[in-house]
Amino acid sequence: MTAEPLVASSNRLHLAGRRQQVAALSRERLMVVLLLFLAAVGAIVLKLLYFAIMGVVQGDNVVARAAIQSRADIVDRNGETLASTIDAWSIGVHADRLLTRPEELAPKLAALMPEHNAAEYLALLKSRKSFIYLRRRAMPELVEAVNALGEPGMAFAREPERLYPQGSLAAHVLGWTNLDGGGVTGMEKVLEKRLTDPHQRDQPVVLSIDSRVQAAVEKELAQAMLNFQARGATGIVLDVHTGEVMALTSLPSFNPNRPGSSGPETRFNQAIMGVYELGSAFKPLTVAAALDSGVITRLDKRYDATQPLKVGKFTIHDDHPQKRWLNIPEMLVFSSNIVTAQLADEMGKDKLNAMFMKLGFGRPVDIELPGKGHPIVPTFWARTTTMTTAYGHGIAVTPMHLASAYAALVNGGFLRPVTLFKHEPGKPVAGTRIMSEKTSYTMRQLLRMIVLRGTGRNADAPGLRVGGKTGTAEKASGGGYARHSLVSTFAGVFPVDDPKYAVVMMLDEPKGTVETGGYATAGMTAAPVVRKVVARIGPLLGVIPDARKDIPHEEVEAMIWEPEEHKQ
Repeated sequence: MTAEPLVASSNRLHLAGRRQQVAALSRERLMVVLLLFLAAVGAIVLKLLYFAIMGVVQGDNVVARAAIQSRADIVDRNGETLASTIDAWSIGVHADRLLTRPEELAPKLAALMPEHNAAEYLALLKSRKSFIYLRRRAMPELVEAVNALGEPGMAFAREPERLYPQGSLAAHVLGWTNLDGGGVTGMEKVLEKRLTDPHQRDQPVVLSIDSRVQAAVEKELAQAMLNFQARGATGIVLDVHTGEVMALTSLPSFNPNRPGSSGPETRFNQAIMGVYELGSAFKPLTVAAALDSGVITRLDKRYDATQPLKVGKFTIHDDHPQKRWLNIPEMLVFSSNIVTAQLADEMGKDKLNAMFMKLGFGRPVDIELPGKGHPIVPTFWARTTTMTTAYGHGIAVTPMHLASAYAALVNGGFLRPVTLFKHEPGKPVAGTRIMSEKTSYTMRQLLRMIVLRGTGRNADAPGLRVGGKTGTAEKASGGGYARHSLVSTFAGVFPVDDPKYAVVMMLDEPKGTVETGGYATAGMTAAPVVRKVVARIGPLLGVIPDARKDIPHEEVEAMIWEPEEHKQ
């Protein structure tokens, strides 16, 4: 055997050993890489599993919160839903569990939810907080877009949301809830315990409001407010026998689904919070006090209205001077301040103020809503105070006070608490007699005459027998009165032969138009709104127009004399 074959064999063995070593090393390296890959995948899977578990826990927390904060529905008297609770989406982030770099995620969130800019989102994402809400009440489309970012640290949950399906309808009655589901104002706040009671959440709360009537009042008032460029407007429809509020409107209004999207002035409820001098709408109340106290024994008793009335350094004028002696029906038909002042002077402050107190003018109106305005009643009654408060100057109440007073004026003489809850048929209604039935009947006749022959002509809805009184008052300003800043009101009832509803419409600072000859008085602005509203809601409430019906008024009408040139 030679040396060369032995060397070749040795080389082959050496190369084979090298190959085995390389192969073994490669397998070891591959195994290490595989193990590292598996470890990385395992870590990702574990983290995703952790997120999923935490998401379930978070979801459970949301469900638990929903069980606490879910609220019963609120419906109108006919079962129409006014407020309901639905499932909505919320978007949050677990800032301590992000996989995406905050610098990359922040601008994407800012593009989808612009309520914060990229820098603000970056600060939130870097806070390392376990959970942060980014959007409550989110639309499904937004949830889908945020989810498409692919960040597992984002959190999505269903939670209860309060929905007002009819938008701004009866907004000042309903109020709204905060993001946590608690009532902030209105009946949502008043009914907080009832609405969240777990034993009653499946039973809706029934209000006295009729959504059909409410919608008619809101539409007609909004149109009048636009036509006369008024600062605000108020409308009330009240059942005179039960005190149920069929409609309550305050304009400008807001959408309770987005209460923060309108200014704070929209949330002021003028019907129960606003305190106003309501002018000549007080005159029927003064006449009722005089009738009931025996100061007036005959409607044909006459008072001197031939010239303005001077009392000390004050002079009382009439807006529609007749320049003759007037009896009681004529005093109301022609809205004479002069005769009203003399009647009040004859009656005296004690009797007049006693009627005002019986009508509830010394306290906030009886209604369930919070934030009620307190009337401004004189504390010192000079002779002129008695005279001027008799025609609505120097005393201020809310429009709801006036509506309640007119209900008592025509319902037989009973003052009843105003309520926003539907009355149970057959259940007695509490009330306090404040005037005799005879006085109440006489007032119905007189109110009808004002509409048929006087300043309330524009409120007459054919066949629906409206009775009522205009009231135009200058607003107090700088220790006096602003001559061109008026509060124009019509307070009325229908049908006056069988009273069912009191109606008050008020416009705050209306402006005259070409159609009104430049006048912004109640007869030109508020009275036509009453006519339109009554014509729309009468049939809805079961009051069918009938020209053959009316309250007997021939005897009272015979007492009214009007020059031919004043007749329409």
